[in-house]
Amino acid sequence: MEDCLFCKIVKGEIPSKKVYEDEDVYAFSDINPQAPIHILVIPKKHISSIVELNEENKDIVGKIFITINKIAKENGFLEDGFRVISNCGENAGQTVKHLHFHILAGKKLGEKII
Repeated sequence: MEDCLFCKIVKGEIPSKKVYEDEDVYAFSDINPQAPIHILVIPKKHISSIVELNEENKDIVGKIFITINKIAKENGFLEDGFRVISNCGENAGQTVKHLHFHILAGKKLGEKII
């Protein structure tokens, strides 16, 4: 999608602090972190949200979660714990219409999500 912020980041048109990249997945540091560690993990192919997942693209979610685990191990917060969040739609707080998962870590996050 031409006007998608995350698609532009994947293409290198907008700079980001890359954490991980392979042929299908890109991960980068959030520019407005909500925790000491705040990483966004996205599919390189544009999928607007969870509601667009189907039989053709379902495997990307598994790959993203394997990537999240790899990032947690490589960055040393696997043992301390972390939170993974994906907002779906405006009422849930999704501001960029590109499927993405937030990894939050680096402090005690508490039991409540909101």
